[in-house]
Amino acid sequence: MKQVKEGKFYKWEVLILLWMGYLLNQADRQVFNTVLPAIRDALDLTDTSVGLIATLFNLAFAVFVPIGGWMGDRFSRKWVVTASVLIFSVATMFTGMAGTFLMLVMLRSIATGGGEALFGPSNYSIVAQYHTDTRARAMSIHQTAYYIGVILAGWLAGLIADKFGWEYSFLVFGGFGIIWGILMIFRLNDKPIETQTVVSQAKPGFLDGFKAVFTTPTALALTLGFSGLIFVITGFMTWVPAYLQEEFGQTQAESGFNSMFWTYVAAFAGVLLAGSLSDRLARKDNKYRMYLQALGLVLGAVFLFFMGGDKSLTPVYICFAGWGFFRAFFDANTYAVLYDVTPSRLHASCASVMGMTGFAVGALAPVILGALKQNLGTLSSTFPILAAVWVACGLMMFAAANIFYKRDRERVRQSMNN
Repeated sequence: MKQVKEGKFYKWEVLILLWMGYLLNQADRQVFNTVLPAIRDALDLTDTSVGLIATLFNLAFAVFVPIGGWMGDRFSRKWVVTASVLIFSVATMFTGMAGTFLMLVMLRSIATGGGEALFGPSNYSIVAQYHTDTRARAMSIHQTAYYIGVILAGWLAGLIADKFGWEYSFLVFGGFGIIWGILMIFRLNDKPIETQTVVSQAKPGFLDGFKAVFTTPTALALTLGFSGLIFVITGFMTWVPAYLQEEFGQTQAESGFNSMFWTYVAAFAGVLLAGSLSDRLARKDNKYRMYLQALGLVLGAVFLFFMGGDKSLTPVYICFAGWGFFRAFFDANTYAVLYDVTPSRLHASCASVMGMTGFAVGALAPVILGALKQNLGTLSSTFPILAAVWVACGLMMFAAANIFYKRDRERVRQSMNN
């Protein structure tokens, strides 16, 4: 296919195309979480069984994300991300037609989870390729798609479900995703034209990303911290809408909106602040990026601890906002840290290994919290456990940054010069 002519502002068009793709990638997940109680009641499922659907989604994501990273380092990244958007959008649309538990598992967990997994590694790599001198700003702007996506999906999916039924929430979001995927086919180039030169370097092997991550202490610590982050976020996003419905009597639209709005408006502000602050501090020493991540986890854990301890909504919303603001300190620096300590030719593969590990661990959260909720009768008792996970990850990352970051970064720089 003929490439789009790249003018002065084309790199920002690329960011817009991928921003919306990422928004849909995240929004499709939140549609399920928002209408989860309605699906449970309509199909006569238990909390444990609907939690299992979310768990299988994350397991499928974990299985397919290294495949997506490997594909992104060997083949056209444009076609990997475009195929991803089309696959998860079609699967999301057909989820609205699912009438049994098995159909939900096939469409929601395997097709949607597997399709979404292909998006991330190539998506971030394309942004990094186009924004060589505006990378931190572009990555921070790109991350806002996540926050806006879950807020929009939480509110709109709930509104559609309240008025027309939960099935239509999936039909609307899936249909729009198909339209956007077609637009990406015609407007997205694979990478900057001026960088498309023939390179004699061998194509990365499937296991090269695993080797790079698990033999680099900083990358390994980041991956473990990311796993703790995803475990808590996955549990939160899966069950908090149901928590607001059951504990405070909110409608699907209200719970979908409030569970995400307070958290991700604060995260929106947090990621922009953290991105700017990180770039300033990194001029002194790049390990400050990881320090900010560790700080975000520890301070976010404080708000997480108190999240379920009040019967009034105002303190709950304050905890949502504080938690969201500080978790954004991690988000703003994730790929900047990873790309600092891993070879550029393996960036997509390394990102996929980190994603695979994180989502494999995070996959356990929905079913574990669902089982605890079913046995204890409330979700609020699990928040201190989740807070402890973040504190442990934060302390581990602070130690890794202090001991290994400078050495690992220097090793990568030397390998590039050889």
